[in-house]
Amino acid sequence: MYKLSHEGSGLLYAWFLSMHTRVDIILYSKKTEGELLFVVNYIYDALCRLEKMANFYNPASELAYVNRTAFVSPVVLSEELYSMIDLCLEYNGKTLGCFDITVHSENYNQNTIQSVHLSAEDHSIYFSRPGVAVNLSGFLKGYALETIKSILNECVIENALINMGNSSVLALGNHPVGTGWKVNNILLHNECLTTSGNDSPERRHIVSPRDGKLVEGARQISVVTTNGAIGEILSTALFAADGEQRKALMGIYAHCRVYNPPCCIEHLYPTILIRLT
Repeated sequence: MYKLSHEGSGLLYAWFLSMHTRVDIILYSKKTEGELLFVVNYIYDALCRLEKMANFYNPASELAYVNRTAFVSPVVLSEELYSMIDLCLEYNGKTLGCFDITVHSENYNQNTIQSVHLSAEDHSIYFSRPGVAVNLSGFLKGYALETIKSILNECVIENALINMGNSSVLALGNHPVGTGWKVNNILLHNECLTTSGNDSPERRHIVSPRDGKLVEGARQISVVTTNGAIGEILSTALFAADGEQRKALMGIYAHCRVYNPPCCIEHLYPTILIRLT
């Protein structure tokens, strides 16, 4: 959907399915409708590439190949996947072990992540024990927001709102009639809002690094950061943490805004898609 304002700027709304979720895009710019649609397609192609690279559940992905073979011999990674795994390993320590990409390994324990070895010399990865698996699912949508941000900057789109599955949101610049973008009761300006947790008692999908079991209960936590990848890591870590760890993490990352209960964004687009006058 595209609408032109009397000032010459246009508002484009588009959506597509990617990474097992719905991606909603609002772009506000003086560029033409065709130019904005080009940006949407650019974003779509980038997300397809990321999914092909790092989808844990796709046996044809680069990550799936790593999980099958990295115990047998070192695997040389693409530069991007190497950077993603390297960042996740770094933040395992920076989150007191509460963010752990190896929780889906066989016979998992809190030391399993120590079996993942990266070589900066040749960008290879090696697992020093069998059964280790790397799962980037608690990180990938946040990383995708940073990829989208780079595309928008490259294409000189200064005002945009990106929503991936109502749990990962990027807000750049300003709403057509205001400063920033108001996502229900939270004002975002060049920031990301990421939410982790269980939206119902039945939907349990985050594993606790403490005991390797699914975290129970219908509860969620949201974090506002300037970097979507870091935000996704922090929201996952804060949700998986126990009370003492959560308190410590909120002290370490006091510069981030944390919402618990989270910001509810089911009705995001009816409030954003306003009339341009």
